[in-house]
Amino acid sequence: ARSRGSVLGFATASFVRSTAIVRRGRLGDAAADASRAIAAERQGWRLAIPAARAVLADCLLEMGDLNAAERELVAATRGVSDLEAESGSDNAARIGLLASRGNLRLRRGEAERALADFRACGDELARIGARNPAILPWRSNAARALAAMGDTGEARRLVEEELAIAQVSGAPGPIGHAFRVLGALSAGNEALEALEQAVGHLEESQAALERARALVEHGAALRRSGRRQAAREPLRRGLDLAQRCDANALAARALAEVQLTGARPRRTALEGPDALTGREREVATLAAKGMSNREIAEKLVVTVKTVEWHLRHAFRKLGIDSRAKLGSLLG
Repeated sequence: ARSRGSVLGFATASFVRSTAIVRRGRLGDAAADASRAIAAERQGWRLAIPAARAVLADCLLEMGDLNAAERELVAATRGVSDLEAESGSDNAARIGLLASRGNLRLRRGEAERALADFRACGDELARIGARNPAILPWRSNAARALAAMGDTGEARRLVEEELAIAQVSGAPGPIGHAFRVLGALSAGNEALEALEQAVGHLEESQAALERARALVEHGAALRRSGRRQAAREPLRRGLDLAQRCDANALAARALAEVQLTGARPRRTALEGPDALTGREREVATLAAKGMSNREIAEKLVVTVKTVEWHLRHAFRKLGIDSRAKLGSLLG
């Protein structure tokens, strides 16, 4: 698409790539790709605007910016309504939107509304014959909402059903995810065993963010059981991985758990040069050399908006507000 100068093709490719790399946990890169696709709406791209906004909302949620995530979902909801009015249906966009909105509502403590979204998501998936949780794990998501409402019995039934389906397909990511949620619903040795299974399966998966979640949950469970020394290794690994994924909310929780074990964690990479992703460092380095945003965009063959996105996050992590300070911080 770049070689042909196809704006619409580039937007489509950026969106599709965002859906792949967000599953791998590369939140910053996925958010930038989704933003690139959304920006092409001005040039007439309408293939998957609501779905791209849902991907961006998922990234923003994990990065800890709940208000920005909600703004994207509000815009996505309007987009889905427009598409349905034009074509009569936009099933895929609606499914992604329901899942993203459910996750946001659950993070905000609105368990009943989150459960309604996840069940509606399940109904849509059933309508198109999609049972495999590798597509979308609505059962375990609904189980988390049910657990928050105090219905652990139904929550366990749903997650055990999802685990059984995932084990048939054999993909390690969905199996590990189901074990992680099952561990969170359990206590004592049962919880530890489930979380050990989750970590074991996810070590074989490319789902880095899900692996980070499992490591943090396992470490936290070990700490609660009184095994503080044993908890430190998975917690530190989970913290490091969460930082690499740009998952600020998870990294903050992991850091707090490490401190509760009595350890003195090394200087966290939530801030400072070590916190930069590869693309953030690349953009910041070019900016430090005096290149304008447009020049950086042309060199990296990306949009100016993408450059602005990465610079904004680099400035936040570095604790600065001007390009003049980049050189000394980046060496």
